[in-house]
Amino acid sequence: MRIAQHLSGRSLGGRVAQVFLRLAVLLALVGMLNKLPKRLVVYGPPQTVETTNPIIGVHTRLTDEVDDWKIQRTLQMVREMGSPWIVEYFPWGYYEPQEGRYQWGHPDTVINHAVAQGLTVIARIDFVPEWARPPETTYRHLDRDHYDDYADFVAAFVERYRGRVEHVVIWNEPNLSFEWGYRLPDPEAYTELLCTAYRSAKAANPDVQVLAAGLAPTLAPPGSEWGMDDLVFLQRMYDAGAAACFDGMAIHAYGLTFPPDDPADPQEINFSRAELIRDLMVRNGDAAKPAFITEGGWNDNPRWTKAVSPYLRLEYTIRAYEKAREEWAWAEAVCLWAFRYPWPQRTYQDSYSFVTPEFIPKPIYLETRNYALGLPFEFLESVP
Repeated sequence: MRIAQHLSGRSLGGRVAQVFLRLAVLLALVGMLNKLPKRLVVYGPPQTVETTNPIIGVHTRLTDEVDDWKIQRTLQMVREMGSPWIVEYFPWGYYEPQEGRYQWGHPDTVINHAVAQGLTVIARIDFVPEWARPPETTYRHLDRDHYDDYADFVAAFVERYRGRVEHVVIWNEPNLSFEWGYRLPDPEAYTELLCTAYRSAKAANPDVQVLAAGLAPTLAPPGSEWGMDDLVFLQRMYDAGAAACFDGMAIHAYGLTFPPDDPADPQEINFSRAELIRDLMVRNGDAAKPAFITEGGWNDNPRWTKAVSPYLRLEYTIRAYEKAREEWAWAEAVCLWAFRYPWPQRTYQDSYSFVTPEFIPKPIYLETRNYALGLPFEFLESVP
């Protein structure tokens, strides 16, 4: 018995020693791996987008995508779908967290991959850093005291990406209270911001195309505390002198439950409402300026009242791209919301996407790709 206990103790001690030895080796390997450079994703040779419709675009939503290879794969899939245009959101607060100290790593990655894939980037810039807004306000709150700070960032951005990003959108949906820092929408104040940013951008890069913000399509009544009718807001912008401060107009064109050929009506929100924005531009002497659909499209969530069936989403999306090419000579791009999210939103927003977070193409992706490349439809022609 004593001999057995002795041998058992030796065996247990040996096993413990082996476990510790293996653990030490594993920790040493982890330490070595941490010192190695991270996996480099090569941009590769410049690519060209093959498409039958050069105005097809998507809103890519890479803002919070941190993995280099996922950024690359997203933009590869955009190219493979036949979309030459993307809209991407570049938050000021992310890239200038301290005044005058820029962090360009993420936008460098996104823009370099986009250019390598042959895509044209429309950059939307907003999101106020903490140092540029009063305490206890949201990242949408920008007051006049910091208009110059925002304009300085826009100037730094367009100068850095000159030749790679030639379209920049100043702010987003300022006719909504939420997007204006939970203050009443103020067309005159937004026009002042637009003009301040326009002057700085043009001084830094005379070739950049400055776009007025896409307005939220709304039917808000006069005096509403949450928003202002987009047509009223835009006319007041023109009355305040906005025409001299932008080169093109960003437009948001959501179809909701209506087909793309549903006629434009000031009392209705549909895809054709974009025509009312265009008409207003023409009436104010801006017929020569182009417009860009920077958000829009249809949702096929089965539980959202503003959604359509998956089949109708396919039909409406393809028709919208075709309608814009055939009938909207003033539209240079139609970038629909949204190509892919980095992770599931777990809301109806997921039903706007073309590709899952795991890069699984949805029917809307496959149908758009086939349309853009002149291939047979996979779903539209299979339904009687």
